[in-house]
Amino acid sequence: MKKRFLLIGAALLFFFHQKTNAQLRQTDKAWWKEAIVYQIYPRSFKDSNGDGIGDLKGIISKLDYIKSLGVNVVWLNPIYSSPNDDNGYDVSDYRNIMKDFGTMEDFDALLKGMHERGIKLVMDLVVNHSSDEHEWFKQSRSSRTSPYRNYYHWWDAERGKPAPRYSLFDVHHDAWRYDSLTNAYYLHYFSRKQPDLNWENPQLRKEVYDIMKFWADKGIDGFRLDAFQFAAKDTTFPPFPKGYEKNFVLYYAMGPHLHDYLKEMNKEVFSKYDVMSVAEGAGNSFQDAHDLVDADRKELNMAYAFEAVDLPKYPNGYSLLQLKKVFSKWDSAFAKKGWLSIFLANHDQARMVSRFGNDSPAFRELSSTMLTTFIMTMRGTPYYYNGDELGMTNIRFDKIEDYRDVSTLNEYKYQQSTGGNLQVFMEKMKFSCRDNGRTPFQWDNTANAGFTTGTPWISVNKNFTQINAAVEEKDPNSVLNYFRKIVQLRKQNLVLVYGKYTLVDAKNPSVYAYTRELDGKKMLIVLNFSTKEASFNAGNLQLNKARRLIGNYTAPSAAITRLRPYEAVVYSL
Repeated sequence: MKKRFLLIGAALLFFFHQKTNAQLRQTDKAWWKEAIVYQIYPRSFKDSNGDGIGDLKGIISKLDYIKSLGVNVVWLNPIYSSPNDDNGYDVSDYRNIMKDFGTMEDFDALLKGMHERGIKLVMDLVVNHSSDEHEWFKQSRSSRTSPYRNYYHWWDAERGKPAPRYSLFDVHHDAWRYDSLTNAYYLHYFSRKQPDLNWENPQLRKEVYDIMKFWADKGIDGFRLDAFQFAAKDTTFPPFPKGYEKNFVLYYAMGPHLHDYLKEMNKEVFSKYDVMSVAEGAGNSFQDAHDLVDADRKELNMAYAFEAVDLPKYPNGYSLLQLKKVFSKWDSAFAKKGWLSIFLANHDQARMVSRFGNDSPAFRELSSTMLTTFIMTMRGTPYYYNGDELGMTNIRFDKIEDYRDVSTLNEYKYQQSTGGNLQVFMEKMKFSCRDNGRTPFQWDNTANAGFTTGTPWISVNKNFTQINAAVEEKDPNSVLNYFRKIVQLRKQNLVLVYGKYTLVDAKNPSVYAYTRELDGKKMLIVLNFSTKEASFNAGNLQLNKARRLIGNYTAPSAAITRLRPYEAVVYSL
């Protein structure tokens, strides 16, 4: 009898343990973890009225295309009113739409159209700084006694010039701009037309939360906080060590009270709506990143770290061993707590295939689909930049006049004024300039790639006749159709979302191989990052029952452990 009770007790404990685990897994689930985020750069996506600038009606006209990709979240770059010094990242009215992009009615129609198709919308919130044409700044600079004075960082000139601060976009890299109206300097980490907001001021914070509620009440589904790791400052502005600008993030990121501001933002906004939240940047350490996103801290949902995307450097690119090390250590740091964004490109980077792959005609399609396989099979929320699903490439402008990016144009002037090597600078820009990723979306092989009937705001890549959505729609093996297939694979297999990540053959210089495991399911992903055939050591993995789920070559490999150039395969084990 005693033995029988022991057996029953053990069974009950096992059942309870299993049920608890299932509940725990269920509570760990979230729609934003299972999301596949598609980033749209509206200025370059689709022009509806022939003025050469993409707009909201253009995006509306392509909603069925977006739905066909299988993505379920769109991150939209800023569409607020702006003088456009930095392509909309200088906001003059947070509650209005830039005239180039349309009207609020257009926005409402866009949001409705997305929601009808099961697509959520995440807005870019730019509140580290505003435009100098925002009414707040106009009032702030009008008088030292203005009630808006403390919305920004001012340093009265009679105190002498403040300790130097590096500006990323200023033509002299000087983040302090003298303003004669009140005989004072204002701070701008970016362009001089982007004065930094003073987050120490509770009234400014309330204004921002009210703006966020305005958009959340409209029904948007999330916020991406641009440059927010820089928002908190030590307002005594102490001197920094000589050479600090070479690693300015170490001094600019995660300033005093940043977590207090995020906790307050969470309490005032995020906790009241079913929205996702992500800040650009993740500080300077894993602890910084965890402090931003650990759920019990009630700040943000996920970290958006740049260590991996910053790896490729002109002229030598990057090494696969570096890439594996970076992604593996970030995954390890977040294996049990917190959540990551997975990405290789965005509007601030050159094209993914040109930086991480090989955009030569022989390997562009294969390396593009290989990189897509990587993004869609890693743990974290994948962020995928528009045009990469076609394998769009760097445009590589020869003349500075062809560029539109404020940081590139001002850096060219800086190099020119300081005797820099302009030829080397221009070659570097062909590899890394943001405008490479901002050329118009290549819809078809008609004039201007079907982007506009007018003159595009920035030139269309000349390879649009070969690389475009219309051509790729018809080819079942195209980069575009491969993207659709791998998206469906991820959506149908939660092991690719939540599963444990284990690196295989870590020291292999050509092959990135790893497994994903969850609830008894196991997958093996193998990726050849080279132009030559390569093999990998499977170690203790049992491959005899491996089943090929997807691959970027039409015919399967002769052997699982041997890969053709830029081959990508996902197996079920």
